[in-house]
Amino acid sequence: MAYADPPYIGRAKAMYANHPDYRGEVDHVALIRQLVTEYPDGWALSCSSPTLRSLLNTCSAFGVEDVRVAAWVKDWFVMKPGIGVGYAWEPVIWRGGRKRTRQQDTIRDWVRAHALMKSPGRVQTKGSKPETFCFWLFQLLNLKEGDELVDLFPGSGGVTRAWERWQRQLWAA
Repeated sequence: MAYADPPYIGRAKAMYANHPDYRGEVDHVALIRQLVTEYPDGWALSCSSPTLRSLLNTCSAFGVEDVRVAAWVKDWFVMKPGIGVGYAWEPVIWRGGRKRTRQQDTIRDWVRAHALMKSPGRVQTKGSKPETFCFWLFQLLNLKEGDELVDLFPGSGGVTRAWERWQRQLWAA
């Protein structure tokens, strides 16, 4: 299964021009094609609310009608002058994952988690997802110990570290 958290459409240069892995604007059509063809067991794609409709249309163009939209709701967000409505949530388009059994708890299609703030001495890429978000994402896709999760945009490596911790917790249970 795969998770993609690319620079959001139209934000690459403004947000990541100084990042060592910066390669310019992401081709989201090619990215969705990759997710659909290379990860048939399941995938998730983080995006911004203004681009959600376009990305859902792209999924439809590939004949993918079974995607769902989940939400990361932020406890805290930046209030910018001149912006009438704040961006306090981010959509996650997802597909597939392991089917849940009747014995498993129901998982919400949203998570409430703090956005990561810069902290001294910590390597962090803008837009990094908090561990709470990652654990929710793993539950959303119903990932189990031994599954392979490919982080297509590893940034500072936070999702990979969360995945390793998640698996250790499953192993200990």
